[in-house]
Amino acid sequence: MNQFEYPRPQLVRDNWINLNGKWRFCFDDEARYRLPEDVEEWTHEINVPFAPETELSGIHDTGFHSAVWYQREFELMPGDKRTILHFGAVDYEARVWVNGRLVAEHEGGHTPFSADITGSLNPDGKQVVTVFVEDDPSDLAKPRGKQDWLLEPHSIWYPRTTGIWQTVWVEQVAPTYIQSLRWTPIFETYEIGCEVFATGDTHQELFVEVKIWHGEQLLADDYYKLLAGEANRKIALSDPGIDDSRNEILWSPERPTLLDAEVTLRAGDVVLDRIRSYTALRSVSINRDRFMLNGRPYQLRLVLDQGYWPESFMTAPSDAHLKRDVELVKLMGFNGVRKHQKIEDPRFLYWADRLGLLVWEEMPSAYRFSSRAITRMVREWTEAIQRDYSHPCIIVWVAFNESWGVPNLTLTQAHRNAVEALYHLTRTLDSTRPVIGNDGWEASATDILGIHDYDCDPEKLQARYAVTDPVRTLFDQRRPGGRILTLDGFPHRGQPIVLTEFGGIAYDPKQDPDADKTTWGYSRAHSAESYLGLYRDLLRVVNETFMFSGFCYTQFTDTFQEANGLLNADRTPKLPLEVISAATRNVALQRKEVETEGDRIPGGTGVPKTDP
Repeated sequence: MNQFEYPRPQLVRDNWINLNGKWRFCFDDEARYRLPEDVEEWTHEINVPFAPETELSGIHDTGFHSAVWYQREFELMPGDKRTILHFGAVDYEARVWVNGRLVAEHEGGHTPFSADITGSLNPDGKQVVTVFVEDDPSDLAKPRGKQDWLLEPHSIWYPRTTGIWQTVWVEQVAPTYIQSLRWTPIFETYEIGCEVFATGDTHQELFVEVKIWHGEQLLADDYYKLLAGEANRKIALSDPGIDDSRNEILWSPERPTLLDAEVTLRAGDVVLDRIRSYTALRSVSINRDRFMLNGRPYQLRLVLDQGYWPESFMTAPSDAHLKRDVELVKLMGFNGVRKHQKIEDPRFLYWADRLGLLVWEEMPSAYRFSSRAITRMVREWTEAIQRDYSHPCIIVWVAFNESWGVPNLTLTQAHRNAVEALYHLTRTLDSTRPVIGNDGWEASATDILGIHDYDCDPEKLQARYAVTDPVRTLFDQRRPGGRILTLDGFPHRGQPIVLTEFGGIAYDPKQDPDADKTTWGYSRAHSAESYLGLYRDLLRVVNETFMFSGFCYTQFTDTFQEANGLLNADRTPKLPLEVISAATRNVALQRKEVETEGDRIPGGTGVPKTDP
């Protein structure tokens, strides 16, 4: 990723240095080294931020490795500013030294951390950063998502990601600066909540100026005094009145209006810090059995997105690849993604905010229940919510998936307690979004009832869900996947029902249909015609089933041994995008002009000139 792709898109400063690129590297499977000076030989060169298992890292070693070391030099002259070193994500336990001094320790593979390294800088400007990472590949009690604990990927699990897998960067700030910023849209009263947190000498008299624009129009220019380093205010916007004018400023997938912001920290007339940001005005809520966006019922058309690339695994090859994924999802007729078992890079959320794509954010699972596993999940999930709270694209938080990590929900009270605790913790940290305690089945505390059903017979699917009394027939008699949908004591209370996993049709256009099946899926199509026919029939059923407030099709792309994506792993489509889009939306395919050159996907079909 290049110098111009700022890794924290809602708190942007100009003065920063990207430390991605070539680092010294070595494996330490025997745990021989404990300090940077102990490392006897740097055996490899690695391309950060790509994990050593990946091709783009330059190493491409997918074996079991429990410990790794990184090191690189960079030039930065110390001065009268503070210097902050940032890591987007390091999997799993990291220790960081600058010029031989320990500056940071962090546990958790999906969330950021930083360190003030001002006191560790060399006066001649030549700096050395060293990182040690421990990541036990067999540890099932840590949140690991889709990372396999077996040597070779099996079933629905994928190769491991060890060490640094998101951007490393440095920025210089004033001794007193804006540490964090939170935006809360308040749709009902046409207000934007703004929370500013400063750090440094917060005993002096500090003020913050907040400006918000809609395009060229200045909507707010407010000035607040900080108390104990904090300012928490509601910024009132002028209500335009009639719907047409209101829709101009509201954020939605169809009209992703962002409000640009500038936040300035001052001590009297002295500017201490100035950052660029953005927010949006929108609401997400539940009204009886419907999901609501901006106060109106909204049908969710989601696709399950694992967020992997064959050459770089969980790290996108470039920022352009993240943007293209958002565009491709929309071009296939979906209005959102369920990011599955992954806390995605903030740059993806930026493009989802800017281009208009709904995101369900899901906590990566551990696969063994213990107090240590739950403690780890609580800590990392809290950090994820804090990091991503202000992104308007995020509309739902998902704490657990398919009882992974809590396998005995029907029998063990402690497992139930864990799900209910994370549900209530999430609702406490963010009261503005719906929360799913356990997605798929065995639901207890939840705002949306998510059902996973991979029956690929459209007639059976229709018969199962086109019922007049779902409480009796679906919840008491029929059990998709052989699992009960709600636990004892938690009957369906009228929450929206969303088919959050279905489909999973395996189709590999490059594979001989008569050859041995080396790919995996929930069902299989043997030709483009049969693949399209089955997809159309399934999507017709879920679109026309009134019980559902939305759906999430499995899945966006092929991922390693799984061939059940609508796109191949390299993002080329298996069917024309406009054909997929029409089937996704359950509408007749209209004749459209298609680009004959320019924006065209290699090996696939042309992309319509306008979004379908």
